[in-house]
Amino acid sequence: EATIQCVEEAIVNAMVAAETMIGHNGFKVDAISHDTLIKILKKYNKLND
Repeated sequence: EATIQCVEEAIVNAMVAAETMIGHNGFKVDAISHDTLIKILKKYNKLND
């Protein structure tokens, strides 16, 4: 259980810190806004209040 929580926390931290990037052949990946991330986490009951 502790390992799962640690990995989940690391993923959320990476999503919060992410910035929009342009990669190979101009492929663009947009950063997710914090508001959108919070909505998604709440939707799937993954946000600790």
